[in-house]
Amino acid sequence: MRTLAAIPCFDEELTIGSLVLKTRAHVDDVLVVNDGSGDGTAKVAALAGARVISHELNRGKGRAVLTAVEFALSQGYEILVLMDGDGQHNPDEIPILVEGVKKGEADCVIGSRFLGSAMDIPQHRVMGQRVLNKLTNIAARRSTTDSQSGFRALNRKAMEALGTESEGYSIESDMIRRFSEQGLRIQEVPISVRYKVPNGNKQNAITHGLGVFSHIVSLIGYRRPLISFSIPGFFMVVAGLLLGFHSYSLFQEWGLFPYAYAFVSVVIFTLGLVMILAGLILNFLVLITKSMR
Repeated sequence: MRTLAAIPCFDEELTIGSLVLKTRAHVDDVLVVNDGSGDGTAKVAALAGARVISHELNRGKGRAVLTAVEFALSQGYEILVLMDGDGQHNPDEIPILVEGVKKGEADCVIGSRFLGSAMDIPQHRVMGQRVLNKLTNIAARRSTTDSQSGFRALNRKAMEALGTESEGYSIESDMIRRFSEQGLRIQEVPISVRYKVPNGNKQNAITHGLGVFSHIVSLIGYRRPLISFSIPGFFMVVAGLLLGFHSYSLFQEWGLFPYAYAFVSVVIFTLGLVMILAGLILNFLVLITKSMR
């Protein structure tokens, strides 16, 4: 099965050469998608033996991945391995990653940092990943341990299932969601990862995490409005009622009406009812949309 390894890159001339050389030992070809780099990434990658496609401007990881997918499909590759260009992933683990795809057991195999033996992962990353994993699992209605891993293998069915809406680092979550919607088989295998790499702090972890977080939350609101609107609305209604009863008890005790408490309770109660109604209406529209597909 012809296998292509694709490496989206932005200013990775320090690591891309050795990464390409190590990767070539495990695949048929290596593609480097040079996403608007201002350094010598494209030149170094080409000298190391990779095919290079360059975006004139930086268009984001999502677009770079989609460029790689389009190339793999057009050139007839049966397996596409995606990996980051900063040297965090170990190319020697590619055979483990593609095994399930080659055997026909999975359409997508994700390399998980959280399976197998414990790893020295920075604590802030562990906490952030847990939040993003939980949100991705809610959006995709599927359980994964490392939804943000950029080290994964896809067969042609998975490549053809990808959409075009993801332009940033949320591509990993979008991929899981889309595959789940279409009933594709997803597996996870344990991998190692290195965080002490030459250009490892290029993408701010907080900015990255918040960007993915906001995208997933908006996705949940679109696909599962009952969770996003009606459930919070229910708790707001309950809170409004409790505050209202508290206002009444204060009136009974003091003989003075607590207008501030009463006003806040009415506002919270009303907003809660509006959110419940919005969730029900949006959920009805989602069901209609699905039935028309």
